[in-house]
Amino acid sequence: MTVELAVGLPAVVLVLAAVLTLAAASTAQMRAQDAARVGARAVAIGEPDAVVAAAVTRVGGAEARLTVSRDGEWVRVTVTRPVAGAGIPLRASGSAVAWAEP
Repeated sequence: MTVELAVGLPAVVLVLAAVLTLAAASTAQMRAQDAARVGARAVAIGEPDAVVAAAVTRVGGAEARLTVSRDGEWVRVTVTRPVAGAGIPLRASGSAVAWAEP
């Protein structure tokens, strides 16, 4: 093994780990945002809480956690989920607002 390889290999591994973590984080972010959108739509049309939770879990994964808040005619759903394979406790979140249908 040459000295250049011995010095350069850890840097390559570190960059690869960073790229993979960023890819996992962006995927988790997209899933959380999609799950929040689905959840907000379900709450807006008056679905029961169990149906909303099932829809969020279907889109966001079993680890997804949701919070629903109401402000007059508007509902906000926030979904958080862990970033898979990060090795550190990263969480991605997504939020969506919808008008509650009468």
